[in-house]
Amino acid sequence: MGHDTDKANTDYISYKLGQWVEALRWEDLPDAVINELRRYLLDSIGCAFGGVQTPDWGILRGIAQDEGGSEKCALLGEGGKVAPLQAAFLNALSIRAQDYNDIYWQQDPCHPSDCLSAPLAGAELAEAGGKEFLLGMLVAYEIEQRLCEVSFPGIRELGWHHATLTAFAAAYAAGKSLGLTAEQLQHAAGIAGAANVTLGAVTAGHLTMMKNTVSPMATRAGLEAAFMAMRGFSGPAHIFEGKESLEHVMDSKWKWEIFDDLGSEWRILQCGMKFFPTEALTHAPISCTISICQDNGLAADDIAEIRIKTLTKAADILSDPAKYRPTTRESADHSLPYCITMGIMNGRVTPDLFDEEIVRDPHVLDHIDKIKVFAEPDFEAAFPKVQRCHVAIDTTDGRNFEKQIDWPKGDPRDPLTDSEIRAKFDALAQGLSTERGDEIWNEAAKLPDYSKVANFVALLKI
Repeated sequence: MGHDTDKANTDYISYKLGQWVEALRWEDLPDAVINELRRYLLDSIGCAFGGVQTPDWGILRGIAQDEGGSEKCALLGEGGKVAPLQAAFLNALSIRAQDYNDIYWQQDPCHPSDCLSAPLAGAELAEAGGKEFLLGMLVAYEIEQRLCEVSFPGIRELGWHHATLTAFAAAYAAGKSLGLTAEQLQHAAGIAGAANVTLGAVTAGHLTMMKNTVSPMATRAGLEAAFMAMRGFSGPAHIFEGKESLEHVMDSKWKWEIFDDLGSEWRILQCGMKFFPTEALTHAPISCTISICQDNGLAADDIAEIRIKTLTKAADILSDPAKYRPTTRESADHSLPYCITMGIMNGRVTPDLFDEEIVRDPHVLDHIDKIKVFAEPDFEAAFPKVQRCHVAIDTTDGRNFEKQIDWPKGDPRDPLTDSEIRAKFDALAQGLSTERGDEIWNEAAKLPDYSKVANFVALLKI
């Protein structure tokens, strides 16, 4: 490939994306897209209410308190105000901290709501309305989801984390809420992308608090890049393609034509929500295993062995030796054996089951080694169209049960209903009154009519 850096800035992909972002108008959006924005916003708010209760969030909130700064943007859940970059970071972390927010996985995975806090802070600072924020939120979904599709193989398979993609999406999303031009948006993407490439080490082996924090860091960087571009700071136009660009340094085939359908096909309609607070590829095996146990009245002590056939990438990421002896919440929610163990012991997989005293409970070891995970190449060939898994359970009295499914609950082909999102929201929002929950739920539908998004954000506290 060539690496011409002398062509006009307007010929680069970064500018063409900026053109689309600048031109996007509320009137362009189908009703189905507007409805999904509402649903994903409510799901994200619920996740944030749960996330502010985690040790991860508490540590970083303390750093922000020590740092100080202008109190201009609200914190979800807590309700106080902090500086804009702090808000983008902490709000993204609250949404992400329990690994319970949305999921999209094609060549690469992503959680588009990781970016939501960047346009939210931008809109608050600009004293913009609900529509301006929601358009920024939509930009995050449409760009990040497509970035997951352009690299063959995905960058995760090359050893890079998808937060690398989040930095780009957050810059465009924040820029939209701030009213940046196509030229400024191009600079913002160049600034954010040049400085924020994330190693896949954060999701390999024993996991740490960084697993859920790299994307919030990228989101903060996206907002910062938008602020810089708004004030005239420049960034490389050839950040996606060109000499030493993303395309140049990562050894894969790049299909940039995937962006050609922006505005005619809406990727937010293809995103999914999480029914379990765990890594996405655990969901189909969890659903399958719990279904077998419930249908046949099986308790954990009835089970002699569970054999799970799943995707090669799932077996690699989720069942390496470290995942059979997790010691932290972060490792446990990325451990397929642990998640399945919680499912057979409790009939559910919920956030409370990842508290470290449960993760370290010796009784877990009575069951975790019963679970055998196998990579199935035929399933890999069908991915990402389907996330097929097969579960076989042998009982202690000699019975055998099997089941295969192609996608988990929460997939766009089996989406969460509004009532299921509300149940998830209520379970996460410990301490929130029913009346306040109802108010948030009702006002989210009216958000496009808000002249200042800050008035809606003021409701989002426990």
